[in-house]
Amino acid sequence: MTFRIVVGLDGSGADGSAVRYAKDLARAVGDSELLLVYVVEWSPYTFQTPEENEQRHQRREEEIETAKERAVDPAVSALSADGLTVRGIVRHGNVADTLERIAKEEDAQQIVVGRADPKSLSSRIFGSSTANLVMHANVPVTVVS
Repeated sequence: MTFRIVVGLDGSGADGSAVRYAKDLARAVGDSELLLVYVVEWSPYTFQTPEENEQRHQRREEEIETAKERAVDPAVSALSADGLTVRGIVRHGNVADTLERIAKEEDAQQIVVGRADPKSLSSRIFGSSTANLVMHANVPVTVVS
């Protein structure tokens, strides 16, 4: 059975730590696959003008392509060059919910994420995506600093 590890990317410095940890874990486990996942944050509670709604699909596709080019594809290439089995996934949605859903869809055994900035105002008020993921995920979550 292949051991699948979902690695949450957000384009920050924490990505490197999470990817390194997941890479070491994959090598230790043996038959494994890394799923590098970038979630473009989206909220259904965002209010938009009619003009913004008309452009929404195009902007969404541009955001997905940018995330692939800047964060996912370089990491996939580097890990593949190291001999690991790896795939990249980019989705729109709530970060915690989307990572958990992908872990379930892909029958993953582990989720690895970098630690969110605990100093941000929004994370102090609403809680971070990382904290929400840890509290609600159905598979073990490793938070790497």
